Amino acid sequence: MQKLRYFLFFIATAFSLTTSAQFTISGTVLDSASREPLFNASVFCQNTTSGTVTNKDGAFSLTLKSGGYDLIFSFTGYGTQTIRVTEKGTLEILLIKEEKRLEEVILTNTFEVKDGWEKYGDFFTKNFIGATPNSGKCILLNPEVLKFYFYKKSNRLKILATEPVLIANNALGYNLRYQLDSFVYYYKTDNYIYRGFCLYTEMEGEDSIKNVWKTNRAIAYEGSKLHFMRSYYDSSVYEDGWVIDMLDEKVDKKFNRVTNPYDSLYYGALDSTLQIEFWYPRVLSIAYTKKKPEPEYLKKMNLPKNVEYPISYIEILNTIAVTENGYYYDQKDWINQGYWSWKNVGDQLPYDYWPD
Repeated sequence: MQKLRYFLFFIATAFSLTTSAQFTISGTVLDSASREPLFNASVFCQNTTSGTVTNKDGAFSLTLKSGGYDLIFSFTGYGTQTIRVTEKGTLEILLIKEEKRLEEVILTNTFEVKDGWEKYGDFFTKNFIGATPNSGKCILLNPEVLKFYFYKKSNRLKILATEPVLIANNALGYNLRYQLDSFVYYYKTDNYIYRGFCLYTEMEGEDSIKNVWKTNRAIAYEGSKLHFMRSYYDSSVYEDGWVIDMLDEKVDKKFNRVTNPYDSLYYGALDSTLQIEFWYPRVLSIAYTKKKPEPEYLKKMNLPKNVEYPISYIEILNTIAVTENGYYYDQKDWINQGYWSWKNVGDQLPYDYWPD
């Protein structure tokens, strides 16, 4: 793992790279073996409202706001493919047919919990959609697509979906189509991880309910991880109300203030790619000082009622790159604990959401 100060082409001083430009991604989706076009293949940007399907020639086109995106390509019976995009281009996507091996079928049937939804449905809902006030207004529309597997030897629960999971978020006004790769809970460590790709669609409604959604979205955005990433990108971390502390190198549980998060020890900006990158060698405490934590969060975490700010604890395994819209990668290198770990699918906003 290299510190940012050793990266070439970095600009040591902080600056804003904000731009309102758009770019277009186009291309074709083909069968990898026959090179025949795949008609009606799904093409969408993960965690956005931007998506389309291919035409009879396998062609697609998407116009996106400036930033970074994971572009997802999927078609029934084929493996899903993901491409990271940050600028205009033309793509040729070759999807590979999936063939399930007999041993996989036998293994799956051996560990499947037949009454899985009855046993684990509530647990899955609270840990995937969430247990926040917004999550409480979400409806899982197709629980029948979920399959539950318990592995006694490793003491873990695995949940898969035979089709995309459909969620109506009545708090924020979005319909979610979540292509769930897997949800895994480890009983020994009381940790869980889930992976997948989500496409958002705006709900229809009267102006009165749209105003409610607008208000709820603004509240959900304030103090969110998306908000933090954009503040870091815009060189306005402390101006926006964030406070960053880093675990002391020698004294356990002691955190020291990061006085300049744009110090070249931690931060760099690449003007060639319009993105920033940062890395910290030890665990961070990130507090948002312009918002009090919800009572439900304090109760869940057994925290006293006089806690002033929501705090998240972050471990960064490798350098994080951030683009203008708050998209960051690699997301597997960012580990949440605390406030942001309490916020799951029911509180998340798409990358193309911007508050007024």
